[in-house]
Amino acid sequence: MTIDHASQTALITGASSGIGAALARALAARGSGLVLVARRAERLESLAAELRGAHGVRVETVSADLARPGAGRALAAEVDRRGIRVTALVNNAGIGADGPFADQDPEEMEALLALNVTALVDVSRAFVGRLDEGGYLVNIASMAAYQPIPGMAVYAASKAFVLSFTEALWWETRGQGPRTLVFSPGLTRTEFFDGIGTEGYPADFRTPDQVAAALVRVLDRRRSVPGAFGRAADAVGATLSRVLGRRAAVLVTARVAGSAGLMRKVRPAGV
Repeated sequence: MTIDHASQTALITGASSGIGAALARALAARGSGLVLVARRAERLESLAAELRGAHGVRVETVSADLARPGAGRALAAEVDRRGIRVTALVNNAGIGADGPFADQDPEEMEALLALNVTALVDVSRAFVGRLDEGGYLVNIASMAAYQPIPGMAVYAASKAFVLSFTEALWWETRGQGPRTLVFSPGLTRTEFFDGIGTEGYPADFRTPDQVAAALVRVLDRRRSVPGAFGRAADAVGATLSRVLGRRAAVLVTARVAGSAGLMRKVRPAGV
């Protein structure tokens, strides 16, 4: 069954910039109502005004720090308070970290896991029972989910959790709940890299608009799949990583991902 976007009200986390903002624009152009969630209220309001003016759709904004305990339940309560019926959910919010694991700041690792893992599970649990068969639940992972990445050990592991969790949820919801899938983009030029920099990464970056368009194309398919990618080359890479043995996968990934360069990164003073 194809998605009728004009009948949807989609809640998007991490919607103030990057893939989240691009996806909001793409869905609004299809007629979807939106609930935009992020910490930066001013950016959310600016985007909401743009989308209301361009497409005449209802757009609500919620400023929230999803890394706080119980954020998903608090978000659901706020949506109920406003009388909004959410029919689709995109868990896009996330942060990254790279460099040697032994040099990682413990508080930064806790914040990464709180947002990338705990909040995603909490928001999914708060809304999955509200989404009917005509809606969808999309969790944004990453190509990093498909193999360990030396120099990004915690981030890649957090996305591997998202991948495993969502593929299982796909089975649990098929035929009796929302269309559920994990979407794994490759390198995307967003503010995600503002904190960690792009040094040491391959130059093959995509734009948020390209990623959002790829996700909408997946949603437009009639067949439900547990996972999808931003482009065909990413699907090939994910398949190869699963065929390789564990040792070979780590060694190959370290070379392709430039792990030697990531391990040489020096944390700026005061960060």
